[in-house]
Amino acid sequence: MFYYLFEYLDKIDFAGAGLFHYLSFRAALAAVTSLIVSMVFGKRIILFLKRKQVGEVVRDLGLEGQYEKKGTPTMGGLIIIAAILIPVLLFAEIGNVYIILMIITTVWLGTIGFIDDYIKTFKKNKAGLSGKYKIFGQVTLGLIIGLTFYFSDDIQIKENPEASVLTEKIVAQYNYPTNGDKPLKTTIPFVKDNEFNYESLVGFMGKHKKDAAWVVFVILVIIIITAVSNGANMTDGLDGLATGTSSIIGATLAIFAYVSGNILFADYLNIMYIPHIGELVVFAGAFMGATIGFLWFNSYPAQVFMGDTGSLTLGGIIAVFAIIVRKELLIPLLAGVFLMENISVMIQVAWFKYTRKKTGEGRRVFLMAPLHHHYQKKGIPEPKIVSRFWIVGILLAILTIITLKIR
Repeated sequence: MFYYLFEYLDKIDFAGAGLFHYLSFRAALAAVTSLIVSMVFGKRIILFLKRKQVGEVVRDLGLEGQYEKKGTPTMGGLIIIAAILIPVLLFAEIGNVYIILMIITTVWLGTIGFIDDYIKTFKKNKAGLSGKYKIFGQVTLGLIIGLTFYFSDDIQIKENPEASVLTEKIVAQYNYPTNGDKPLKTTIPFVKDNEFNYESLVGFMGKHKKDAAWVVFVILVIIIITAVSNGANMTDGLDGLATGTSSIIGATLAIFAYVSGNILFADYLNIMYIPHIGELVVFAGAFMGATIGFLWFNSYPAQVFMGDTGSLTLGGIIAVFAIIVRKELLIPLLAGVFLMENISVMIQVAWFKYTRKKTGEGRRVFLMAPLHHHYQKKGIPEPKIVSRFWIVGILLAILTIITLKIR
């Protein structure tokens, strides 16, 4: 909204209007506005949820401090969603295809999570939304993202831009290919020539390999969105754990969006240049502001829980953002905390079923899954577990960033 207003003001030489052309300025405004929205409106939303008795239902899991959480308002993800969307609508270029995709992702998964939380709290159904409906929603979002990549001519890349095209005038004159010709590539970490073409996976398809590559890509998008959103949901078990981890990941993705959308940095780092993707830095600013602002209320001891409304949304945003900046293959590293939580549950369930089938008595690898509950069972205080997971997240983020140069 303000982006277009100040663009008009700049055309009539209004003093200071040109500041809105700077991504860093708008990203900073988005972050600050997001913090203000989450902290000002967050308290009101929490009071509203308390009045409606939207409290957490606690099962007896034998965890320290478990019953203290009983009755704590949930569905706090509404704070995160509002704190993301308001600054983005105010300061981002809404016509940008990448911003549109991120808004769709936020609203789409936020709605799915809200329905799940609504069923749990207002309908008193602990099962919540059926898993098949959640998966259907995630698959549908994956199809929307994947097919938009295929059909939209606004989504393009230019690999390893040469110095001869590093001027605004020449870049503006560059004619990007239509969807039938644009390359379907991504980035492989720790490899010198780190651009991977999906067509190489289906070379046996001959003249149909391009179409087959797009099918593979869409399937991969669906898997990534489902896995990461569910991983964030698994991680949301301790006060501030999912929120802080998501903020760290968001900051890393902001760096990738900035360097990939700046042709000078893309040339220096020898990475693919993605036109117009820099606008996502504004979204990332709002994302970080929203998660940090939510931590004000969600840090130990939490005054509110995000619920599936927040966790599914955060995971989906991270997944789609990584796909857009062509860093989807870095997700296991960048979102390693989510991955560990997911894998711990898979190992626990698989080993329990296997040993029960073999011996008649199910055995467990971890004291409890997901992984953060294992450490709780070992008697480690909740704040210490959260802090250590954050430290791991920071280390993984740093390692992810240096993949830009380590090949």
